[in-house]
Amino acid sequence: MKKLLVLLLVTCLWSCSGKEEPDRSVDVLLIGGGVMSATLGTWLAELEPEWSMELVERLDAVALESSYGWNNAGTGHSAFCELNYTPEKADGSIDISKAIEINESFEISRQFWAHQVQQGVLNNPSSFITNVPHMTFVWGAENVEYLKKRHAALQHSSLFRGMLYSEDGEQIREWAPLVMEGRQVTEPIAATRMEIGTDVNFGEITRQLVQSLQRHAGFTLSLQQEVRNLSRADDGSWDVEIHNLANGNTRTINARFVFIGAGGAALTLLQRSGIPEADGYGGFPVGGQFLMTKNPELVARHKAKVYGKADSGSPPMSVPHLDTRRVDGEEAILFGPFATFSTRFLMQGSLMDLPLSITTNNIGPMTRAGLDNFDLTKYLVGQLLLSDEERIESLRHYFPQANANDWTLLTAGQRVQIIKRDKDKGGVLQFGTEVVTAKDGSLAALLGASPGASTAAPIMLKLLETTFKDKVAGEWQERIKTIVPSYGQKLNDNIELTNRTREYSTGHLQLLHQPVGAEVIP
Repeated sequence: MKKLLVLLLVTCLWSCSGKEEPDRSVDVLLIGGGVMSATLGTWLAELEPEWSMELVERLDAVALESSYGWNNAGTGHSAFCELNYTPEKADGSIDISKAIEINESFEISRQFWAHQVQQGVLNNPSSFITNVPHMTFVWGAENVEYLKKRHAALQHSSLFRGMLYSEDGEQIREWAPLVMEGRQVTEPIAATRMEIGTDVNFGEITRQLVQSLQRHAGFTLSLQQEVRNLSRADDGSWDVEIHNLANGNTRTINARFVFIGAGGAALTLLQRSGIPEADGYGGFPVGGQFLMTKNPELVARHKAKVYGKADSGSPPMSVPHLDTRRVDGEEAILFGPFATFSTRFLMQGSLMDLPLSITTNNIGPMTRAGLDNFDLTKYLVGQLLLSDEERIESLRHYFPQANANDWTLLTAGQRVQIIKRDKDKGGVLQFGTEVVTAKDGSLAALLGASPGASTAAPIMLKLLETTFKDKVAGEWQERIKTIVPSYGQKLNDNIELTNRTREYSTGHLQLLHQPVGAEVIP
C-alpha cells in the first residue's frame, strides 16, 4: 500500500509540475551523423563500454553533409602543403608553430585510426586512406623566396624532415606532370614535396565507425530524426526534444551528456541549449565548389595534392589546390575551391538558418567582425560573379593545358565559420574549429571548419579531457595510451618517438613509412 501511495505521489508531482517523463534515458546523446560524432562515440565505446549511447541524424544516412567524400578536399591536413599554416612574420621569418600543432594533431588521428584497424573497428585501410604526396607550387620571385624560407624553417622540426625542395622545372615536371606541361616559364618557380602525404575518405571512416558502434548493445542509431530543442532537467542532465521526420512523431530523450556535432547546425542547437558559454558566438556560412575531372588519362598522370598561395587579401579558405582524390573506389582530380554563399548552415538546411541565428548576444560581435572583414566580402562577391570560363582560367594557372570539356563543377559542403566576441575588437571571424563546453561538462558543441575532420580524434580527445577531466586523469589514462601510444608526449624534435609513432600507424594503415633523419638544416 505504501509503495502504491509513493508511486501516486511521484506521478502527481510530475503532472503538477507540467513535465512529462522522457521516452528514453541514455548516458550519451550524439547529435549529427558526421565524423566528429562517430569519433567521439568510438572513443567512449572503448573507454566506457557499459554506457548507453544514441546517435541522432536528420538525414536518412550518416556522413551525407561535410563528412561526405566529395563534400571536402579529403586532405589529411598535416601542414605539409598548406601555406596558411606557416605565415611570414613582419621580420621576414616564418612562423611554423601552427604547422607543428596541426601535424602533431594529425599524427594522433593516424594512431587512432591504426588502433581501430588493429581492433577490427575499421577495415580495409585503402578504402579510407591512401598515400598521395603533398606538394606546394609557387611562381614569382617573392613567392619562391617565401617557399624557400618556409622549407628551411620546417627542417628545424623533426616532423617535416624528408620534405623535398626544388626550383628545377624538370624535377617539378617529374613530381607533377600536369602542372608543368605547356607552362611558359618566364619567372622563377619552386615546389616542395612530402611523400608521406595522404588522401582521406572521411565519409568511409564515418560509416565504418558507426557500423562498429551498432554492434554494441547499448548503442542506437536514429536516422531521419531532428533535434528541435534542448532543456536542462532538474538533476542537471538534458531533456532533448526530437522530431521524427519520417512519421511526424516527437519524443524526448534524457541524456547525462550531450555532444552537438551537427556541422553548421551546431551553432543553432548550441544557442537553444541556453548555456551562458554560448553567448557571443555567431556564424558566417560559406560554401564551396570544385572543378572535377574523372578523365582516366589525366587521373593516371596526376598523383599529388598541389597547393598554391592565395591571392593577396584573400582568406585562408581560398588557397587553390589541384588534388588527387579517391572516394568509394572512384578516382578523380579536383581543383578549387571556389566560394559560394547561402544563408543555409547545411547543404540541406534552411535559408532562414543565418537570420534566425542572430540574437541580442551575438549581433554586436557579428557586426564588428563584418566591418573588419571587408576583404572577405569583396572576395565572396568576386567568387559569386565568376563565369565558367574564368574558373577554367584559374585552373590553367595550375594545369596550363586544361581542356574545359574535361571538367564539371561540383558543389561541395557548406561550412560555418566562427564569429566570437573579442574584448579588444568587439568581434572576430575565426577560422578553424572550437569546442564550446558547458561549465559542468554536461554539454559540448563543435563549431567551425577546417582542419576539422583530419583532426577529429585529437579534438574529441581534448573534449574528453574537458568534460570528463577526472576520468581522463584517472581510470581512462592507460586505455587512452593504448589507443594513442604517443599520448601526453610531443613528437616535435623527438626523432625516436616520431619514427616509432609513424612506423606504428603506417604499418596498420598500409601507408608509406619514411623514417626521420637526425640532420637539421642550419
